[in-house]
Amino acid sequence: MLTVAIVEDDDAAADKLRACLDMFAQRSGETFDVRRFVEPTSFLEGYKPNWDIVFMDIEMPNMDGLAAAHRLHELDGGTVLIFVTNMAQFAAKGYEVDALDYIIKPFVYADFERKIARAVKLCDSESDDSVIISQRGGSQRIRLRDVSYVEVRGHSLEFHTEDGLVVGSGSLQEAEAKLKPHGFLRCGKPYLVNQRHIDAIKGNEVRLSDGGSLPIGRAFRKSFLQDLADNLGDDRWM
Repeated sequence: MLTVAIVEDDDAAADKLRACLDMFAQRSGETFDVRRFVEPTSFLEGYKPNWDIVFMDIEMPNMDGLAAAHRLHELDGGTVLIFVTNMAQFAAKGYEVDALDYIIKPFVYADFERKIARAVKLCDSESDDSVIISQRGGSQRIRLRDVSYVEVRGHSLEFHTEDGLVVGSGSLQEAEAKLKPHGFLRCGKPYLVNQRHIDAIKGNEVRLSDGGSLPIGRAFRKSFLQDLADNLGDDRWM
């Protein structure tokens, strides 16, 4: 399922986007979890990078769509952004904030389908950068780049992210097998650290980019440093 945010103050345009998403879902088998925001500030306030695709109107109250897109780009460079506007001259500016595409109002389904198909394909190609965490009563998808390290506690796996802790079930051995190809390295018995978040190695500690640190287990030090050097392609961490 892909999460979709519609940031649009015009009821008719928002309804049209929902109807087009429903039609695409019926034709393609793709599923969407859609939520509408009537203005950008409520969308951006307390923003969490949970959206796969964002449809953004350019003319809206409080904040125009271009300014909102700039802020969105600062907060989340991973979401797919599509502008929806009746002003073609402004739509081209969307590329300044890495928008995937734009839709000119009024639009027909055929035009929408081309845009959403491209967005879905891009999301699918980037799915390798996320993982589904199994939880009691459900599951949660998180982006691997947001995880600084994984810690095992009893029968639980704790994924430490910039937005807090995500707790799932499983063993660290299973997590290591799945995450090692994505740059997660075993630095200790209870830890897998994301090399993306390693700031430095000091003695027997891994210093993280968020200011935290993890101990390097004696039994894991040699293999950890070797894996890190192999991934980086040189021996600057040795």
